[in-house]
Amino acid sequence: MRVPLQPPQPPTHIASEPPIEDAKTISLISATLLIPGRGEPIHNGVLAIKGSKIDWIGRHDDVPPKYHNIPPRHVPVLMPGLWDVHVHFVGLDVLGTWAAPSAYLPGFNALGGAVTVDDLKTTLMAGYTSVRELGGYGGDVWPAVHNGPLIGPNIYSSIAALSITGGHGDDHSSPLDTVTAAMNCGGSPIGICDGVDDCIKTVRKMVRRGARCIKVCSSGGVGSLNDDPEDRQFSDEELKAMVDEAARSRRAVAAHAIGKAGIMSALRAGVKSIEHGMYLDEEAADLMLDKDAIYVPTQHIVRILARDYGDQLPPPVKRKLLGIIDKSKDAYKLAIKKRVKIALGTDMTSSARTSALSHGNNAHELTYAVEMGMTPLQAIECATANGPETLGGMAPLSGQLRVGYDADIIAVAENPLNDVGVLTDPNNITHVWKGGKLFKSRPRIPPSPSKSSRPDELTHVHVCKTGLAEAQDWKWQSAFKLLVNAGTRPCEDNPKAPAPQSRADTALLLPAHAIAPVFGSITEEPMYAIRESKAST
Repeated sequence: MRVPLQPPQPPTHIASEPPIEDAKTISLISATLLIPGRGEPIHNGVLAIKGSKIDWIGRHDDVPPKYHNIPPRHVPVLMPGLWDVHVHFVGLDVLGTWAAPSAYLPGFNALGGAVTVDDLKTTLMAGYTSVRELGGYGGDVWPAVHNGPLIGPNIYSSIAALSITGGHGDDHSSPLDTVTAAMNCGGSPIGICDGVDDCIKTVRKMVRRGARCIKVCSSGGVGSLNDDPEDRQFSDEELKAMVDEAARSRRAVAAHAIGKAGIMSALRAGVKSIEHGMYLDEEAADLMLDKDAIYVPTQHIVRILARDYGDQLPPPVKRKLLGIIDKSKDAYKLAIKKRVKIALGTDMTSSARTSALSHGNNAHELTYAVEMGMTPLQAIECATANGPETLGGMAPLSGQLRVGYDADIIAVAENPLNDVGVLTDPNNITHVWKGGKLFKSRPRIPPSPSKSSRPDELTHVHVCKTGLAEAQDWKWQSAFKLLVNAGTRPCEDNPKAPAPQSRADTALLLPAHAIAPVFGSITEEPMYAIRESKAST
């Protein structure tokens, strides 16, 4: 069933200061459609937030008495905050590349962190309440987000990508001594290690710097100059040592693995997720199922690099990119067919708002998921509930609208189950809560009476109480509160209002835009006698 929803309107608050609503009290949100992240949607649902957690969720008719005196905020669609499980906050297109000579100069890390500040805010305003960063500056600035000065999503960072010398995570165009010196000084998103002992120590260094997951490069890559995506990197012993060391501190390991050899070796070592996986085949997919591993297809970067950056890429990089485009689609479709668990990540890197690779465009990954064969509901699950699972033992209770889970929630102006592409426009993300705090909101703008065509766009609504059960009186009390705020009087005292059907009933004349937050879709509210009023204010 297609649910009619309110069209998007320009936001009047974009978070640039501390949250506009804190998490000290209980708040109630009602929604025409509630998408829990995993499971079937709820029509006319209600969710309660207490502190930083979800306190209750269910149907509008089943709200417990303890919430009856709390006026709810109504939104068209409510769903978990989105997760992007593969991003890089590195300032690409603004600071150059992280392999540029300037990246090794004093002060570059501070500059990278400064650019990242805007990327973080843009990401949160696009509805992404959590990200897994697999190399970049996000992990270094996370304490400032966590403690309040900066606005941004929850960041689960690997700090750096661990690579063999000359591997995908190395900077092939700079002197090796320069690269290793930057690593030893701290602040570099590169982590070169060779041999079991060095690999173990480098994992420990990442944990020391605040990594909440570990990334290894088990194959060559596209963006690295002198290796090949089909070649594997790290020995079995090195990979196993890093996975085991990470597990000692409950860190899950993500493997950059494009070629099959790199995919298989990473899975045998026990990594939690395979990033990219363009050469995934039946054998590799079966091993992913056996290992309960998660596939992160990263379609966005493949498509945008080919479309927008082809002329800027060095010839070896362009050649490798063109060689994996079709393979990436085949692998994605196979993973869906085999029911491999999938989490969505973009490999987002750019800080230039004119670039399609810039942070804030993350939700395009959901459109590719649908194109490859998922339903919109499945794509949403991959972008919400499946995201935290890539973190293994560090996974938060997040990504689902469930009691006890983090209140990381977004409201959407249109129904993404009809068209998941609505999530790609940040203007459609009307509200963002993170940890129960409201970071983005906008008032509901009354529709023009001359353009009204739907029942919920009437100028006024005449509502009569018709013997409601006592347990439902909370809605009526909330309506009176809205009545006072709207400056509208009960019908008995309002000569412009139509006469109530019975003087024994209490009757109200409410503006339609004011009543919607309480009653939701008024055409689906059988507990009230409702009819259009032609009265003017």
